[in-house]
Amino acid sequence: MAEDKVVLVGVDGSPESLEAVDWAVARAAKAGWRVHLLCAYSLPSFTTASLDGGYAALDDSAIRGGAQKVIDEAAQRAVGSGVKVTSSLETGDPAGVLVDLSDEATMAVVGTRGGGGFADRLLGTVSSALPAHAHCPTVVVPRHMEGADFTPVRRIVVGVDGSESARRALRWAVREAEVWGAELTAVAAVPLASGTGALAWLPAAIDREQVLADVRGGLDRAVAVALEGHPGVKVRKHALDGNAAELMAEFSTAVDLVVVGSRGRGGFAGLLLGSTSQAVLSHAVCPVMVVPNRAPEEGATGRVQKPWGRA
Repeated sequence: MAEDKVVLVGVDGSPESLEAVDWAVARAAKAGWRVHLLCAYSLPSFTTASLDGGYAALDDSAIRGGAQKVIDEAAQRAVGSGVKVTSSLETGDPAGVLVDLSDEATMAVVGTRGGGGFADRLLGTVSSALPAHAHCPTVVVPRHMEGADFTPVRRIVVGVDGSESARRALRWAVREAEVWGAELTAVAAVPLASGTGALAWLPAAIDREQVLADVRGGLDRAVAVALEGHPGVKVRKHALDGNAAELMAEFSTAVDLVVVGSRGRGGFAGLLLGSTSQAVLSHAVCPVMVVPNRAPEEGATGRVQKPWGRA
């Protein structure tokens, strides 16, 4: 049920994490999902020297109060949206806490980088670690650029290489296109250019046009399977000669959401989508959704009681 779906958002008081809140609230509003705000902090392992030469224990209540202010500010972003918002403060490394809670979330959302936020928590560390280890799809929202507007999502591009990771990413991209009413483009990239790329070793006798045709055929089949049960979604398909990460980063300048798998050996092109997803996260100028191999097809399973389920 929609009300059982939870968008988990990591907040640290930085402008970037507030951008993540805005995106998460807009996404949750589209499907009647809930938003859970999380601020995690770690106490230093040392005590601080006092003026009289002794040592004073760090006041945990002051730090917790600062974290609560971060939560309160983030929650204000959802006022008037109609989205139900819950929140929790957790002790521990933010990336580790988010990865743990992602096991029961439908989607996780974080900002690209932090700094200057509560306790100088660098959300940049989280935005690279969470997509690599999360149990659910993670959306990384980049720093807001002047004139940029990340919602509503009108155009989506998904990278497909034939691996299981990419097939899951494609299925999620189809659902996102359906929810947002967005145009979807599926791209399979193969680096065939002479002298460069992973396939530059191919002998000249190999028909490179045939390679692209084979990739195009694989893309057609993958899209057809992903569209089953989603008759209203239209997908444009492109099999391109080029570096997958560079092409996806270029597409990010013209779309509102890029979707990639977290990793994936094999498939009809044998590409490493893991390296692609990391490169896209580093260079994309729009939000990027990274879908892990282990992401449930329909989100949270409710096996473990998480903060949003507590009484």
